[in-house]
Amino acid sequence: MKAILNRYLKTIDWYIIKKYLGTFVFTLGIFVVITVVFDISEHLDNFLKNHSTIDEIVFKYYAGFIPFYMNLLSPLINFLAVIYFTAKMANQTEIVPILSGKSSFNRFLRPYFVCATLIFIVSLFANIYLIPFTNNLKITFENSHQFNGDDPTKSEVHIQLDKHTFVYVQSFDNTIHTGYQFIMEKFDGDELREKLIANNIVYDSLKRVWTIKNYTVKYVNGLKERFVDSSGRSKDTVLDMRPVDFIVYDNVYTAMSTKDLNRNIEKEKIRGTGALKEMLYEKYRRFIYPLSSYVLTLIGVSISSRKVRGGIGLPLGIGIFLCFAYIVVDRFALVFAVKGSMAPLIAVCMPNGIFAAVGLYLLSKAPK
Repeated sequence: MKAILNRYLKTIDWYIIKKYLGTFVFTLGIFVVITVVFDISEHLDNFLKNHSTIDEIVFKYYAGFIPFYMNLLSPLINFLAVIYFTAKMANQTEIVPILSGKSSFNRFLRPYFVCATLIFIVSLFANIYLIPFTNNLKITFENSHQFNGDDPTKSEVHIQLDKHTFVYVQSFDNTIHTGYQFIMEKFDGDELREKLIANNIVYDSLKRVWTIKNYTVKYVNGLKERFVDSSGRSKDTVLDMRPVDFIVYDNVYTAMSTKDLNRNIEKEKIRGTGALKEMLYEKYRRFIYPLSSYVLTLIGVSISSRKVRGGIGLPLGIGIFLCFAYIVVDRFALVFAVKGSMAPLIAVCMPNGIFAAVGLYLLSKAPK
């Protein structure tokens, strides 16, 4: 009898796994196609104005666009797919005999979490390795084709190059790699030892050096000060900064590999330009966001495994509402981390933490 029951449960497991993955892949494909169609209609003028070739559009822009949105939408599409086919099973009275055949609800959840694990592994790999690469293709294309009409240049930038050196640039022209009203100060502890002021500073991309023009230097030794006026002269120097440090683009950190992101986080801890929280949020999100596949699967099964009047409409409506709620909480978490005082790690964990609690509550109320 036990052997027959185990064989029966394995058959049900494979039935649920096929339904789960089939519905998930089909629904994700539909959403991606719809997203691409809307994006083409929105950016068609940009493509035509910049004379973009088909190869550039397909293999640079959409080669980055499609993986990004597939990864972004996969937990929510996973959630809706689980609700849809589970509610359909419940409406056709397929779940009742499964639970009546001495199978616990936790055992019934096993094939769901097997599929959720597969989605988690793919999403984790994509977040750490694939998406940064494809995002780089997409963002590079967008920046070169001026998808964002706003001026991305920062103004009045303060950067700490190391423990002793601080620089300030009033404005920066990225087209000619030139910064204006440049100040560099060197400290010994809290005491100022050297202060350089220049009208402009130019980056030589071939030599990878900065050329400082029309500068004066003040040397401080205790109460003694000495000025060196080098107006009309210039000198080359190597500084730990690049023109990209004076340019801000949306989602620039999502285009960094995890290795580069970690390196920039360590550098930002010294520089203190205000981007540390956003970098840390992006780093933690790559590892924690894929866990939503488990959380949303748990909620989806719990709210759709009971047969209700009206068929699958009510569970699907609740699922769509919870999808929007998850997106809102996720966006608020980003704002709290970057603009507020919330620690980035706590902010990243907040959506999954809140919805995991909701899922456990719904699980306790699910039919057993």
